[in-house]
Amino acid sequence: MIALASDHAGYQYKENLKKVLDELHLPYRDFGASSPERSDYPDWGHAASEAVSKGECEFGVLVCGTGIGMSIVANKHAGVRAAVCESVTAARLARQHNNANVLTIGERVTGWESVVDIVKAFFNSSFEGGRHAQRVDKIHSLTKL
Repeated sequence: MIALASDHAGYQYKENLKKVLDELHLPYRDFGASSPERSDYPDWGHAASEAVSKGECEFGVLVCGTGIGMSIVANKHAGVRAAVCESVTAARLARQHNNANVLTIGERVTGWESVVDIVKAFFNSSFEGGRHAQRVDKIHSLTKL
């Protein structure tokens, strides 16, 4: 199950992504926003990221204006590794090297045609483990710096 969320600035892409996820046979749960009316990305990003953190959803796709705000919100949750991806290469490597489980996208900075390819690359890639596993393990091992 994929946690899907956006604010107003990412609403159209979120709605369009539902069709892409359906075509890929990837089930999702829409955490909002429910309209393109002004809303705050932390409200929707926290709800979706909490579902990933708790294991209710395996992955997340979050959309806002740049993808940055949603990434910051998502990475506040235990076990979440969110990556802002503006290219297929970044999406593929986020999964392969960082075991990213949340993809964040910026509707104002990434063209729709690229988004479709980015989402496909993210979900068609898998974590390589090996030398990357010890690095990823360090992400969640520190409680305070």
